[in-house]
Amino acid sequence: MMLLLITVSISSCQKYEEGPIISFRTKNQRLSNIWKVENYKIDNKDYTSLIASYTETYSNQNAYNYSWGILNGKGSWAFQNNDKEIKLTGNDEQSNRTLTILKLEENSFWYTYKIDDELHELHLITQ
Repeated sequence: MMLLLITVSISSCQKYEEGPIISFRTKNQRLSNIWKVENYKIDNKDYTSLIASYTETYSNQNAYNYSWGILNGKGSWAFQNNDKEIKLTGNDEQSNRTLTILKLEENSFWYTYKIDDELHELHLITQ
């Protein structure tokens, strides 16, 4: 009975759809990293090869930047909506969006965002 209670308690602590169930690192520590693309889809169609060189960097001081060949941008980030989303605020359209977090682990960061009616999903891994 106690094992069942512990299992239910841990499962209910999972904040993101894809995990982790439990982490000993804070969400800020997990997010603060240089990330590269592992997988990119728009409405479930794979476009990974088009943005293979794309990277995103998040710092503990809430700074954000991205790089994709000659395109670069920077701004700031903040958790919102009970830490289920990240609001990006920057100096261009790419840097201004809301990300819905699917997974935030030490070496894996998955999120979605919408542009018009298209659902974009990125799976990032540490560089």
